[in-house]
Amino acid sequence: MRRDDELTTHPQKMAAKFKISASTIRNYEAKGLIPPAERLTNGYRIYTDQHEAYLSCIQAMAPAFGMEVTAEVLRCLRQDKPQVAMWTIREKEVALYGEKVKLERLIQDIQLYANEGKSPYTEEPFSINEVSELTQVPKSAIRYWEQAGYVTADRDPDNRYRRFSGSHLLKIRLIQMFQNSVYSEDTVNFKQSIAAVEHTDLQGVMNVAENVRSYLDKLIEAQMCGISYLHQLIQFTKAEIFDGAGIIQPHPNGHGL
Repeated sequence: MRRDDELTTHPQKMAAKFKISASTIRNYEAKGLIPPAERLTNGYRIYTDQHEAYLSCIQAMAPAFGMEVTAEVLRCLRQDKPQVAMWTIREKEVALYGEKVKLERLIQDIQLYANEGKSPYTEEPFSINEVSELTQVPKSAIRYWEQAGYVTADRDPDNRYRRFSGSHLLKIRLIQMFQNSVYSEDTVNFKQSIAAVEHTDLQGVMNVAENVRSYLDKLIEAQMCGISYLHQLIQFTKAEIFDGAGIIQPHPNGHGL
């Protein structure tokens, strides 16, 4: 319920503030991502600072976590399950750290191969079954990536079976970084860069890998930003329940006042 001192905003003005359409806000409302709009006596919608807090959280979280995860988290808050929301986000943070670790190992292997000619794989060439086992990438995904132009296997001259070298595997591991990534313009551009570089061009593969490293650094910063807005929203919902206060600013010790 709206507080007496709470500011209200008409849909068009709220939409303009967040540079989205009024229909987008209505769509968020219909999907349970934000609370239902207040209604005037004439039936028109009005939005409050509570809705503004939810919309701010959506815009901060979506670029870092994707809209699917953001929606899941906000529905948890709407269902008064803040702990579930926080653990969902923590799972994604841990997953990103895992990707960072994998990338650093890949960069080390590329450097070793490029500088000393030492492949991280002792026996070459490899069949698609062996590649799948070594990289933990399903064979169906490897075939799809080949069809999409991300990697081109050699062919056995006798039976035409696929054959992969160590440099093929390095490139496959690089593609794997985006296997479960959130769709964005950045990820599309990275996939195009991977497709454009030959697996034998180790310096080119390294350049893409280092760009991915920079991307992950930006992504963790975006996640921290999204989490800060989520924390404010959680504090806001607690304040709405307990004392009707506004958004509680973060305290230097990491806890709300």
